[in-house]
Parts: sequence; C-alpha cells; structure tokens
Amino acid sequence: MRFHWFLPTTGDGHDVRTAITTTDAHRPSARAGNVRYLGQIARAAEDSGFHGALTPVGAGCPDPWIVCSALTQHTERLRLLVAFRPGFTLPTLLAQQAQAFQEISGGRLLLNVVTGGDPVEQRSYGDFLDHDARYSRTAEFLDVLRRSWRGVPFDHSGEHYRIESGGLAEPLETPPEIYFGGASGAAQRVAARHVDVALTWGEPPAAVGARLEGLRALAAAEGRTLRFGLRLHVIARDTSAEAWTEAGRLLAGMDPARIAAAQRRFARFDSVAQRRMVDLHGGSTRDLEISPGLWAGVGLVREGAGTALVGSYDEVVTLLREYAALGIDEFILSGWPHLEEAYRIGEHVLPRLALAGVPA
Repeated sequence: MRFHWFLPTTGDGHDVRTAITTTDAHRPSARAGNVRYLGQIARAAEDSGFHGALTPVGAGCPDPWIVCSALTQHTERLRLLVAFRPGFTLPTLLAQQAQAFQEISGGRLLLNVVTGGDPVEQRSYGDFLDHDARYSRTAEFLDVLRRSWRGVPFDHSGEHYRIESGGLAEPLETPPEIYFGGASGAAQRVAARHVDVALTWGEPPAAVGARLEGLRALAAAEGRTLRFGLRLHVIARDTSAEAWTEAGRLLAGMDPARIAAAQRRFARFDSVAQRRMVDLHGGSTRDLEISPGLWAGVGLVREGAGTALVGSYDEVVTLLREYAALGIDEFILSGWPHLEEAYRIGEHVLPRLALAGVPA
C-alpha cells in the first residue's frame, strides 16, 4: 500500500482552493506556491511517511518538470509524481526528460498522464483534438515512450507520431511507473493497455468497486494486471464533530458567486470523470455527505478531485480500509493547508493504518 501527498503549486491556504488555475491567488490567507514553501510541504510529506507527492498540470500551473526537479534537491526519499499532458511534447523528448530526472533524483520519478478534459484550456495551448482523439494520441504516446526507454533504435509510423531511428542511446535502468486517470470508455482502454496505476477520484465505495471490476476485466483481456489508486482529500480530527465543523468552515468560505463561476467552468469540460464529480453535488450546497463520511463539498469550487473523507482519525482509517478492501493499492491525499495537514495525516492516520494491518 502506498500513500502520496499533494503539492499545491498554484498556492495554498486555509480554504478550498483550485488546483490548476490562478483564480484563488489573492484569496485571504494565501500562501504562494513557490519552491521554498513547496519544499516545506515535500519535506513534511517525506518525514511523515508518504511514498510520493503529486503535482498538478494546467494553464495556471508552473511547469511540473521544473518545479519537481527543484524539489529533488530539497528531499531525499520522496518520489515526485510529475503530471504532464501527452501531445504537448514529443514522447521521444519526454523519454530524455525522464532519463535526466532519474539521474538527478536517484530514481525518484513517477509519471501522471493527464490527457486533458477542458477543451477551452486545450485550445489555449494550441491543441484542437476532440475527446476521443486525445485519448488515441495518449495511447500512441505511451507506446512510443516505453519503446524509447528500451535503448534500441526503432521506427514508428502512426496516426499522431512518425519516428525514424528513435529511442534513448542506452536503456533507462529505472523506467518510472505510469499513473493515469479517466472514466470514459476511451480512457479505460488506454489504462488497460498502457499504464501501471489506474487512478480514480473519490466516489462512493460501490461506484469505485464497479469501476475497478471493469478495469480489471479490460486489463485481463490485454493479458495485464493493474494497480489502482484513489485521489481524494481528507478532513480528519480527534472527533467526528470537530471534523464536520471543519468541513462546515470550508463550505462557509465558498460564496455563491464563486460556486456559480466554478460550475459554469466545469460545464464546458468534456471529461466524463469531471462530470461524475459534478453529479455528486449538482452544484447545490445541500446534502453533501453522499456516502457515510464522504463529502462532496470540495467539488463545488475545485476542479478534479472533488470529495473528502471526513471524520475522526479512526473513522477515516476505517473508510480508507474500506476502499483498500475493494482493491485500491495507492491513495493520493491532500488537505488545507497542505503543510499542516501533511503532518496531521502522517502523525494520526498513517500510524493507525499500520496498526490496523495496512502497511505503508
């Protein structure tokens, strides 16, 4: 079992903030997402027993490769789960980037493939492919990337890439594991054929279980097995009442205009996974506990992972164990502010999981 933390490269604070835009940069209690502060979070995660830390990627984010390369110099053991958009660089070039990162970090690179779910943002980069074409490109990208790492010259002629005598001069000794998320049929086919860890966001356990069963069947048809990861937030305190009070405080910080603006933005996405997050709350601030201990309030203003586990430390451990029993092998967690919450989860949740027989 692996537990990862999150690095808020667009800024941090005491309220729920966006992950890939700059709209919250000047909110009260804002903390700049600079290398100095991110280094503090990374060291807190490392000292607290987390395996790795995820960075976001998007038009409002600093480049994850550069940020994470800098953070390798502030940490010793923590893996860096670097998010990237396939299609925004060549797979042969990314193979070289991965090789260089492994050399400077001592083999601590993990890769998170983000195909992209906001057509407006994609076009702002110059990418005009539709939803399914983006996933077709992702599949071809990952095929070429893995072939490049073998250190054997190869030719490739596909729909999106044409390569002659490509590949690294020498094999990459420690190829990074590839993480990938997506809920559409096109995304799940990519996961089944090309990735190591299939990610999903925090839906109720029954829905997550159904997703995992479908992915297992698709992977088995390809002669493969997958690891599974769950991305969600955590609001854990000494007592359940304290945790739900904190959830209420976070909700109180989301004014109606901010919620409405976020929901208008999410409506333009063609991401099936984002649509599923929105469907959990429907834009309403009522009935946000969608499953015992699972709160959908985060998704009112934040893109991507929109749910949080809420409860006492023991209750959160029970919820994590429930997802683990479904087949979740890895958890990517976060909370606001990320510095203090990394220590909190590391001190009060991870040790309880170990005592319960869930090794980190």
